[in-house]
Amino acid sequence: MIHFYYGPGPNPAKIALFLAETGMAFEAIPVDTYRGAQHDAAFRVLNPNGKVPALVDTDGPQGSPATLFDSTAILLYLAEKTGQFLGTAQDRPQLLSWLMFVATGLGPFSGQAVHFQHAAPARLDYAVHRYRREAERYYQILNDHLEGRSFIVGDHYTIVDMSAWGWLDRAVRVMKDEDRPLERWPNLSRFMDMMNARPAVDRAHAIMNGHAFKTVMDQDARQAMYPTSFSPASKGTIS
Repeated sequence: MIHFYYGPGPNPAKIALFLAETGMAFEAIPVDTYRGAQHDAAFRVLNPNGKVPALVDTDGPQGSPATLFDSTAILLYLAEKTGQFLGTAQDRPQLLSWLMFVATGLGPFSGQAVHFQHAAPARLDYAVHRYRREAERYYQILNDHLEGRSFIVGDHYTIVDMSAWGWLDRAVRVMKDEDRPLERWPNLSRFMDMMNARPAVDRAHAIMNGHAFKTVMDQDARQAMYPTSFSPASKGTIS
């Protein structure tokens, strides 16, 4: 049995999509991040970093339970466990490269663009410009790569497509005040139309909507989501 710890956000959505695509048996366990549940001691045992998603596989390697955190690690683990959505052996170098492109670039810069446009208590024009323009740069790279392609890697649907979908599905928040945020990137728009036509996407959204999470970004939610912004600076020593 897979125990899937999730909250509202693009990273858990990637895992929900994988589970929906494969039909694996799982239990979805909500973690209300706006209420600070990710900081509970029991959850920190699963993910010391205090973020969703996390996953426990009761039938891990050699039959022992396996605990994982970080959406990219979870996608790789589940793909290797099931033998699905990994592409061909020849695709492996590009699969790893583009998977990390999403994990270290598209995702973090999109997330910071969302933060400074929607969650930061005061508009910081430099930060908004910096992160939104970087998110746009990653959009352009991926758009160029998808010219003449259906999938990001090789000729098959893989976990890279799922990972990119998780963040591109939030383009309306990344590109605040744009009603059709992907219109400037026709290959991304085409890619998302293809992805959203998959029946598993509706099932993934149903998983993600299976709990009524807190949605109001009030001061308590800011402190829960961004605790280091409200803690005093650490006092290090200089040797």
